Amino acid sequence: MKKPTINLLLTLLFFVGILGCGGGQSKIDEIKAKTQKAPSDPMAEWQSNKGIGPVKSLILPSEMDPELIASGRQIFESMCSACHKIDKKFIGPSPKDILTRRTPEWTMNMILNPSEMVQKDPIAKQLLIEANGSPMANQNLSEEDARAVLEYFRSL
Repeated sequence: MKKPTINLLLTLLFFVGILGCGGGQSKIDEIKAKTQKAPSDPMAEWQSNKGIGPVKSLILPSEMDPELIASGRQIFESMCSACHKIDKKFIGPSPKDILTRRTPEWTMNMILNPSEMVQKDPIAKQLLIEANGSPMANQNLSEEDARAVLEYFRSL
C-alpha cells in the first residue's frame, strides 16, 4: 500500500472507533452545535416584523368587507399586476396567502414605503435579492388604498 492510502485508512479507522464507542455521536453533535451557529433567517422571524413605515399596529376584523375587497382588487389590477401575479411568483412574490407569511402591518408598510423597506427591513432586503434586484415601485398609495389592497389579499 502507498503511504497516503495507509494514512487515510488509519484516519477512517480512528473515526469508526470513536463512533463505535458509546457517546461518540453525541460528542460529534455537541461539537457541531458549538461550531455551527445557524445564521439568522429573517424570513423565519416574520411574525414579529411589522416593517418600516406609517402602519405600527393593525387589527383586522374577522369579517371581510366586500366593498373594500372590490376597491383593493381594482387598485391591485391597475397598479400592481405588472409585477405581481396572484397564483405564482413573477417579478415580485404572489400576494396569495400573504398573511400566512407576513404581518398585516408589514404588508401595508411594504406597499406604502417600499424604498425604505428594501434598505432597512431584513425580509424586504431578502425579497429584493430574490427579485434579482428589481425593487418594488412606490405607487404613492394612501393608507386607505393600501388597506383596500390588503383586504383584497385577504380574500384570495
